[in-house]
Amino acid sequence: MPAEGDWRTVRDHLTERLSAHAETIDAMIEAGRIVTADGTPIGPETPYTPGGHVWFHRDLPAEPPVPFPIEIVHRDDHLVIADKPHFLATTPRGSHIRETALARLRRDLGLPGLGPAHRLDRLTAGLVLFVVRPEDRGRYQTLFRDRLVRKEYEAIAPYDPAVELPVTVRSRIEKERGVLAAQEIPGGEPNAESDIRLVEARGPLGRYRLTPHTGRTHQLRVHMNRLGLPILGDPIYPEIAPLTAPDDFRRPLQLLARTLEFRDPVSGRELRFTSGRELAAWTSYEDWAGGAGPAAPGTDQ
Repeated sequence: MPAEGDWRTVRDHLTERLSAHAETIDAMIEAGRIVTADGTPIGPETPYTPGGHVWFHRDLPAEPPVPFPIEIVHRDDHLVIADKPHFLATTPRGSHIRETALARLRRDLGLPGLGPAHRLDRLTAGLVLFVVRPEDRGRYQTLFRDRLVRKEYEAIAPYDPAVELPVTVRSRIEKERGVLAAQEIPGGEPNAESDIRLVEARGPLGRYRLTPHTGRTHQLRVHMNRLGLPILGDPIYPEIAPLTAPDDFRRPLQLLARTLEFRDPVSGRELRFTSGRELAAWTSYEDWAGGAGPAAPGTDQ
């Protein structure tokens, strides 16, 4: 509660400050859902205390369930390596609270202190490292910060024999808060680097191995688009698709965090983990695309 204020009661302050009707605040107070720092429920006449604290859990909106399981690749006293499905956010953010990998794993594994060492985009599937004990989290997060984790991704995108591969793409990528698409800054000092290699071609489609050496937002998606090889199912690159709600679970972004490899800072062991998922457009393109055949590179889709 702000140090400067002339509200008579905590109720008066919350009613003015929060985007909720007075009836909602009154119902929460009556149910004992708003408490002081020591856990004591406030009453309708509890006086306002400048600089004090009150706590409550806000009501969460309904979230469309993501109908795919999280697979556990590895679990020990320090680590949980999860194989995240498409459409599931790594951590609570925005409108995604319950339907996140962190919330599910804390509940299903009975690990309330579980925390992520890094993040994976909501639309990207694959491996995410979670840390069991909060006191260990910094050591694993440092691995990602210092680029001591080797990550490989797999992507399905158009095949164009005119694009010379393998190639290392370097550019400056900036992501403005509140703007969906990241931007490459022409002539800017490079802050993003990706190795891109064709693994296999099948008609108009290619399966690619992507190795990022930096971790900018949407980096692999931006670099593939720069080469004229936008990843299938990408709703942002090359063009922002109309927003739909709920997600179309039939056509996930064809990007998978396939491997994680690092030296465990706790045990000292060299570890390597591999996702067991397969990208649907490669195994059955017609099912993924809803029966439409793939467009040839360079044609409208």
